[in-house]
Amino acid sequence: MKFEKYAIADSIKKSLDESGFKKATDIQYKAIPSILKGEDVMAVAQTGTGKTAAFAIPILELLLREPKRRQAKVVRCLVMVPTRELCQQISRVFNDIGKYTGLLTSGIFGGVEDKQQIHELEHGIDILVATPGRMFDLRAQGHIDFSETEFLILDEADQMLALGFYKDIQDIKKRLPRRHQTLFFSATINEDIKDLAYSLVYKPIRIQISPKDPVSKNVEHAVAYVAMDDKRFFLERLIREQSEKKMLVFVRTKVRAERVTKAMERVGIQTLTMHSDKEQAERSATLEAFSKGETMVLIATDINARGIDIPNIELVVNYDLPDVAENYVHRVGRTGRGMSKGQAISFCAEEEKEMLHE
Repeated sequence: MKFEKYAIADSIKKSLDESGFKKATDIQYKAIPSILKGEDVMAVAQTGTGKTAAFAIPILELLLREPKRRQAKVVRCLVMVPTRELCQQISRVFNDIGKYTGLLTSGIFGGVEDKQQIHELEHGIDILVATPGRMFDLRAQGHIDFSETEFLILDEADQMLALGFYKDIQDIKKRLPRRHQTLFFSATINEDIKDLAYSLVYKPIRIQISPKDPVSKNVEHAVAYVAMDDKRFFLERLIREQSEKKMLVFVRTKVRAERVTKAMERVGIQTLTMHSDKEQAERSATLEAFSKGETMVLIATDINARGIDIPNIELVVNYDLPDVAENYVHRVGRTGRGMSKGQAISFCAEEEKEMLHE
């Protein structure tokens, strides 16, 4: 269905048209009507299928339908996400789609000074996108008021629940008005998390796209059986043979990321490195340089595996297989996004074969 036929504001349609959004994806087609009806939604869909726009479009529309004067510290919509980069990305999507609506979106996350974030909250915002740590900190300081929050969105929600934020999310829900709408979005959800997820939503509309195959069909997969100590030589060869392709390389730990980067430097290959020990300014600069293609290879831990939409990644390399099998879905989902094609190559050492089977 084309967006021009949806019962949404012309200001939203204009920005969607300018951004190249013409026709709803499967997740958008199924989620938008339910959200507009005010129903709780629990949606599980492949990465790269447009999940962010699936909730951003109807939330912007619902906020426009009942305009309210902004008040200091009051937040009308809270979007909780697990990582800083995802926070920045979702904030951009809301700002891009809502640029003609007059609605304000702000992203708050740790690793940077909180002065500007507090300043924005004090002047009032409509949509707050936040990582749990910084959000709970600013709420404890009295800078955020949830007493009139109408919408709670949990993106990559399974990861937040797995990280132990369930009680914190429950606490937030207790501070929201009795009548509010909760949206739960993720690419994967396992049985251990499912009961927790259902306890956070009320009679939700369950939407599941390709539940038996959460990996995009646009991705071609391959595996190379490589001894652990030989992986750096295979990576060097792969980079040299595919030098024109933007490549995202996943390793298991921060130490491994730095070691692989240094190994590539020794053979004259320039790479970028991304992990949680990096300062936020450096992480942002790294993502920008990689996005622009100034450096074609990014070596990262699983901090980059979820939700990050970097354009034109043609190849994902699992230098190390992930510790958690479902993270494979999130890693390879960085390529083959939308209508694009992508490749995923996994290096598997003898000691990783059990994980490869999972």
